[in-house]
Amino acid sequence: MSDDIRPQPGILDIALYQGGKSHVAGVSNIVKLSSNENPFGPSDRVKDAFQRSVHSLHRYPSTDHASLRNAIAEVHGLDADRVICGVGSDEVIQWLAQAYAGPRDEVVFTEHGFLMYKICALAVGATPIEVRERERVTDVDAILRACNTRTKLVFIANPNNPTGTMISPAEVARLAAGLPRQAILVLDGAYAEYVEGFDAGLALIEGRQNVVMTRTFSKIYGLGGLRIGWGYGPKHIIDVLNRIRQPFNLSTSQLDAAEAAVRDQDWVTKCRSDNTRMRAWLANALAEAGVPSDVSSANFILARFANTEEAEACDAFLQSQGLIVRRVASYNLPNCLRITVGDEASCRRVAHAVAQFKGTR
Repeated sequence: MSDDIRPQPGILDIALYQGGKSHVAGVSNIVKLSSNENPFGPSDRVKDAFQRSVHSLHRYPSTDHASLRNAIAEVHGLDADRVICGVGSDEVIQWLAQAYAGPRDEVVFTEHGFLMYKICALAVGATPIEVRERERVTDVDAILRACNTRTKLVFIANPNNPTGTMISPAEVARLAAGLPRQAILVLDGAYAEYVEGFDAGLALIEGRQNVVMTRTFSKIYGLGGLRIGWGYGPKHIIDVLNRIRQPFNLSTSQLDAAEAAVRDQDWVTKCRSDNTRMRAWLANALAEAGVPSDVSSANFILARFANTEEAEACDAFLQSQGLIVRRVASYNLPNCLRITVGDEASCRRVAHAVAQFKGTR
């Protein structure tokens, strides 16, 4: 590298994000349970909308995403003018860091929080502040103690990834009320749809000026391959984010598929019901095999092992059986494996393999 050509401070400190593995050399009949994908994919209505979009591929997409924003607002009871759409919720998180944090500022998140919080903080030259959790659950008091006059953003995922744990709406409200005046609370609701009756913090946003929510179509809607997300917050914040949003950041195909997805809430209900049933079954099966986990509110289970060696050995055994799960040492959980809740056949297969592994120890 030339001594004269240097990136902005913080960028070279970023560890490249590693997504979930999708193949194992020399092993066929793979079951991928490493990326928290909906095993049933998108609904038929979404597939039809995506196929129809091919007829307008020569046209530029909408720049204001009005149709999708209106659909999101209609389904969730929101103000469409305060909805912003991005390339996954990751892009909304990136905009928040770009717009509100920089050198000498601090970005707060929990020790087992989503890796993109730290990456986005470093990318804008801000200082990432990692806060301890309490038994893999977000600790509001610890977060508030970590905040000061330099704090600009506080990120929490609820339910959290990769733990699957949640804190109550009352605790979230206490956190929002206790933040310094210049700080924004960002509620990452990537897994919110897996919790029946959960508003992901929408009521809190309506009553405050310092809370923003992010959501995604990559999980329960089954659109991880298209990369679509959205955010909602006070108008003064959304107006700022729209100033740095690329005008054509979403394609026509993305917009059409996402609109069909959010309008097909029957599919969401079905996927949530199936996930709830198989999540409980898988957690119980793993516990019977001697592998505990916290109660998960998402579409995955964080399986805990005695130590790092056992977790890695189990992962290696599962891979030899064609089962790909996620090691989470990068989330400060080296003794754990995150296992996506798949369809019934996948769940039974991974539970049987874990039991086999434990029986040989």
